[in-house]
Amino acid sequence: MTTRKTHWWLALALVAATVTATAQDSKIGFINTQRITAESAPAKAAQGKLEQEFSKRQKELADLQLSLKSMNEKFERDGPTLTESQRASRQREFADMSRDFQRKQREFQEDLNGRRNEELQQVLDKANKAVKQVAEAEKYDLILQEGVAYNNGRHDITDKVLKILNGSK
Repeated sequence: MTTRKTHWWLALALVAATVTATAQDSKIGFINTQRITAESAPAKAAQGKLEQEFSKRQKELADLQLSLKSMNEKFERDGPTLTESQRASRQREFADMSRDFQRKQREFQEDLNGRRNEELQQVLDKANKAVKQVAEAEKYDLILQEGVAYNNGRHDITDKVLKILNGSK
């Protein structure tokens, strides 16, 4: 029985030593995806592209909102002098415009979110290629992103990836 325990403890110590040696030889890096999506040239280009693509619709929504506000102020100002049928007509017109505005605003948000996700995916694809490039060039065993409880900065390769994405090697 004592020999079995000795063998078991010896095997356990051998496994622990192997795991420790392997962990010491591993090279681990960290990437801050939030910085990549905010600071990289592809992310900034995507943001500019989205602003250009959606600026006209955004302006139309802002104009429609101003029209609604103006219509409401005019109704409140003129309300006491309107006949019942005029008041009901203006309320219907305001309600129709308000529903139209809400529908257009909802469609705008859905379209914008869809396009933003498409552009973000393209940025992340480029970032993943850059991460792979850094990992292979510098022989990293593991690159982590997001969800890291602690990072002392020594393993952060975000700046290297940003350099690649921004075109300066």
